[in-house]
Amino acid sequence: MTRLLEAAEDLADIEAYHRIKADIAAGREELIPSPLADRIIDGESPLRVYREFRGLTQAALAAASGVTRVQIAEIEAGRKSGSVETVRKLAQALDVTLDDLTG
Repeated sequence: MTRLLEAAEDLADIEAYHRIKADIAAGREELIPSPLADRIIDGESPLRVYREFRGLTQAALAAASGVTRVQIAEIEAGRKSGSVETVRKLAQALDVTLDDLTG
């Protein structure tokens, strides 16, 4: 029975791999370089990482999102978390999901 469960898990992993690969090919999924993922894993602000990945300054992100530069700086520094609405605006401006910014 254990071998059957292991085979089922392997099949599920293979299917997930193929779904992700298809999403990437169709442009529904974006890959970020591993050094950027490592920065997020190491505890750096996802907002800062994605902002820099997009090549934006805090001022440019503020203009694109309607969120003040001070709010962005506070969130990136970890002094504030931002309301759901604020983070939603930032995520939309960065073309990422809310989960990408909130972990």
